[in-house]
Amino acid sequence: MYFRSQRKSAGELSLSDTIDAEGDGNSLSLMDVICAEDDVFERLSSEEIYLHLRRHVETALDDREREIVTLRYALGGGKPLTQRETAERLGISRSYVSRIEKRALVKLKTLLEADGGV
Repeated sequence: MYFRSQRKSAGELSLSDTIDAEGDGNSLSLMDVICAEDDVFERLSSEEIYLHLRRHVETALDDREREIVTLRYALGGGKPLTQRETAERLGISRSYVSRIEKRALVKLKTLLEADGGV
């Protein structure tokens, strides 16, 4: 019976089986070779949030708010600007950029929460 059961499982592999052993004691298992990080759900969630955010930036913010949020968070690509850099580019004070940004972020947060906590 023992030999019959061994023959049935002869073609099976375990993910923890060693496929390569080096002389220094480090071994490589099948799982090490085929394992990949499973962050698909995290990436999908991030992309979904980004799409909702982008839609709200385009539809819910006024022109000045949209411009400031886009520059501050590099939504159009590139690198994000500081409040001071944004103020210089738009010809307004840094404190005004801060107030507009804060108001825009509150709007966006409220809209994203209304989307079901996205």
